[in-house]
Amino acid sequence: MGQIPINFFTEDISFKLKQKGLVRTWIRNTIITEKHKLRLLNFIFCSDSYLLNINQQYLKHDTYTDIVTFDNSDLKQEIVGDIFISLDRIRENAKELNVNEKDELHRVMIHGTLHLLGYPDKGKSAKALMTEKEDLYLSKRAF
Repeated sequence: MGQIPINFFTEDISFKLKQKGLVRTWIRNTIITEKHKLRLLNFIFCSDSYLLNINQQYLKHDTYTDIVTFDNSDLKQEIVGDIFISLDRIRENAKELNVNEKDELHRVMIHGTLHLLGYPDKGKSAKALMTEKEDLYLSKRAF
């Protein structure tokens, strides 16, 4: 099997994702299970201020957020995207929700992936389905 086209980058912070190979396999298996083809997926880990700037510039939202997902695919059923994640928000949310930081990071990573797979999270029923899918795929992690 060739290289899995999932990349991890950092902007303006120092961070090293643990168990990259297992994370790549988990994300890839999620995409395959949802009957999509993975072309290229970039996770970019950054600070609150970096992500706030992206949120303001591209989405015209003046709020802190844990994630911004950009779908760059031209074809339906294909995944080409960039997922920006604020580690500041992950740490804060993990503390607030009383969960492990790694689990919160993985929830946000799968959340962004699910957006690229076509799952919205606006409205009560869409949010419920998103949470159900997050829980399902989090339960499939082998690490």
